[in-house]
Amino acid sequence: MSGFATLRAQLRRRILVSYRVDPVVAQDLVPEPFRPQLIDGSAVAGVCIIGLTSVRPGWFRPRVGFRTENVAHRIGVEWDEDGEIKTGVYITERHSSSLLPVLAGGRLFPGVQKHARFTLDETASRYRVRMSAPGTNVAVDVRVGGDFASTLFDSVESASTFYRQGAVGWSPRRDGNGAEPVELTSEAWAAEGGEVLSLQSSFFDALPAGSAILDSVIVMRDIPFFWDIPTGRPDAIARPAAEPVTA
Repeated sequence: MSGFATLRAQLRRRILVSYRVDPVVAQDLVPEPFRPQLIDGSAVAGVCIIGLTSVRPGWFRPRVGFRTENVAHRIGVEWDEDGEIKTGVYITERHSSSLLPVLAGGRLFPGVQKHARFTLDETASRYRVRMSAPGTNVAVDVRVGGDFASTLFDSVESASTFYRQGAVGWSPRRDGNGAEPVELTSEAWAAEGGEVLSLQSSFFDALPAGSAILDSVIVMRDIPFFWDIPTGRPDAIARPAAEPVTA
């Protein structure tokens, strides 16, 4: 996909929590022209909890970067483009511990972001992360390793492939007029299975009872990432987005 590198970072830790979601409910969370991407009749949504170091513009050296914690609530989507079906994710909200992405989000940094407070308790095999922001709270306790269990994916590898193929993330534009894309890329992509020991997400907990069921988690660690802003997107993507969903 054409584009230019806008940001580079070292991914310290990325927790990808997946939910199996009723497709009718999921459709209400995304604007046209997107539609939920289905697996076995269910939409796939989730929480991405990512810790980054050395965040910087692509042409800067690593030593000038900064560190940040981030949470994104996402729904797997597909859309029609040039006669083909493309896949990615629609991100309803982004939260960051750093004020720089919050102030420059949708301008210098990908996606509009809101400020949040993070509490971390981490070891080599266990991650406890808590995020709190006005209207949205997340608390997760994940153990890395063990038997991977999922009704959506038959293996860690298939879950990892699903997320890698959905690397283009769409977010509401700052001006409210449509959605803008950013593509996450890494040549060292790798994931491990994990077990969710506890999880609280005010976003998913606020959906109709039984419509969002926790499915699985994978974890990525110590990987260089960069983000591209794809160019030449079709005009249909610029349609006004739905009002941001808050929980």
